[in-house]
Amino acid sequence: MALIAALVFSPANGRTHGSYPVWLPFVLRFQVKSNPIHQGITTYYHATGAGACSFEPSPQDLMVAAMNAEEFDNAAVCGAYLYVTGPKGAVTVRIVDLCPECKAGHLDLSREAFTQIAELPQGRVPITWQLVSPGLNGPIAYHFKDGSNQWWTAVQIRNHRNPIAKLDYLNEGQWVTVPRTAYNYFVQTNPGMGPGPYTFRLTDYYGNQLIDSGIPHIVNGTINGAAQFPPGP
Repeated sequence: MALIAALVFSPANGRTHGSYPVWLPFVLRFQVKSNPIHQGITTYYHATGAGACSFEPSPQDLMVAAMNAEEFDNAAVCGAYLYVTGPKGAVTVRIVDLCPECKAGHLDLSREAFTQIAELPQGRVPITWQLVSPGLNGPIAYHFKDGSNQWWTAVQIRNHRNPIAKLDYLNEGQWVTVPRTAYNYFVQTNPGMGPGPYTFRLTDYYGNQLIDSGIPHIVNGTINGAAQFPPGP
């Protein structure tokens, strides 16, 4: 069963960014996909919120974790939220880093997150964890990397409720899938995406889609999209 909803914003009730009109259409498609509970272990590290996912440090929010190498999946889990249950309690964390030496099922939590589920002297404890869709404030956002340009266009998705599966951009009426890098940017080269503004289509882990048009290219800048993904199952 699939649920399809569509809503289109015109420039009259949309936004502008500088001289660019920002059209904000989006399309949502929901398809049921399994969301298993994983079993594993956890350790802890001195986290800053930065790491292999190329997010900026988040000293005000250190409920973060590093994913094991096997399930890092070329950065596909970056920004995902996991509900982790341990001997002492449970905590929701955001994936911001890679634990290269960790095996499947292993999460490396920040010290702050680890203390919510176990005592620090324990160091290593059994856990279960599962993807969750928290109630985030605001829409998803597009961040253009420092050095990004019309020939080498690098975009990172931020503030997303569900893991990002794919980014496409519209090029002469055709959707083009943008390759994802292990450092959590979608990078289009040879040629790049051009000078912009762009129309992007995002697909999350569950098959939901968001479409944003009129997104300007701003080097090392962040542009909000129109909406947020719906919760997962």
